[in-house]
Amino acid sequence: MLVLGIETSCDETAAALVADGVTVRANVIGSQIERHRPFGGVVPEIAARAHVDLLLPTLDRALVEAGATYTDVDAIAVTAGPGLIGSLLVGVAAAKALALAHDIPMIGVNHLEGHVCAAQLEFGLLEPPLVALIVSGGHTSLVLGDHVGRLTTLGATLDDAAGEAFDKIGRFVGLPYPGGPEIDRLAQGGDPAAVSFPRALLHDGSYDFSLSGLKTAVIRELRRRQAVGEDIPLADIAASFQEALVEVAVRKTVAAAQEHDVGQVLLAGGVAANTRLRARMGEACADAGLRFLVPTPSLCTDNGAMIAAAGWNRLVKGERSPLDLAADPSLSLQGWTMP
Repeated sequence: MLVLGIETSCDETAAALVADGVTVRANVIGSQIERHRPFGGVVPEIAARAHVDLLLPTLDRALVEAGATYTDVDAIAVTAGPGLIGSLLVGVAAAKALALAHDIPMIGVNHLEGHVCAAQLEFGLLEPPLVALIVSGGHTSLVLGDHVGRLTTLGATLDDAAGEAFDKIGRFVGLPYPGGPEIDRLAQGGDPAAVSFPRALLHDGSYDFSLSGLKTAVIRELRRRQAVGEDIPLADIAASFQEALVEVAVRKTVAAAQEHDVGQVLLAGGVAANTRLRARMGEACADAGLRFLVPTPSLCTDNGAMIAAAGWNRLVKGERSPLDLAADPSLSLQGWTMP
């Protein structure tokens, strides 16, 4: 069965076609980065208008690359939330129109569920149980997929998401947007032990995260050095900031897997493309005897293939969404299930 996936939760206009839940036939992303770069971050109104401009050409290109037409499509999967409401509405409205026009079933998908399902495009259908760390510009969540596949959020950020912290630090030091890849690149030439930045909530016994204080500590350190005329070793600052964030994320993820007697860990979301996070998580999982799953970076960032994969999982269970499906910017992951 062939599923068309539509993803417009934030600032990536994406469409993909996935066969049988695991084979990517096409995965097209209409990037909006240049539209948001002058502002140093995503502007919701600009993102929504850009989706209107980009979605139909993106859909057309995906169909051409897959060598398919709408008559070949068995279902349309679309991100229903969480995300920016204006952006979500564009994708959901398009999915409804296509489903009605071509008499194709429509399936609403949780964006975070999509990030989890991205792994099946590389590793095959996932076998629960597992613990997933989902880290992106808008989300930092630790999720348990229990023995029957029920997804439960164990912990989440209490303030800034990981990607948001990367971007804010990047903007403060004058790096191009998005800041995450730029900080990752800088950090590779720096000393991660150069500055001892705080590891908030590392020992509090919870699976929550707090990154606002870390972000503030980095900015204060930069301002302190500026005030006394010290050189600012950006590579060392970047490496030390990144190390503080990564250490907390890795230790909490491994602890959650051990506490819940889970043998595999999944790393997902845009920040899962970070080279230090991938390396440290892989090392920690190996030391703990845990299987480590992380998709290639192109499948970590927002994309339509992950939404199509999640939609296929629901399609084969007989699930369908009504044409009055609502976009929900605060859609909870509670109650959603793995395949």
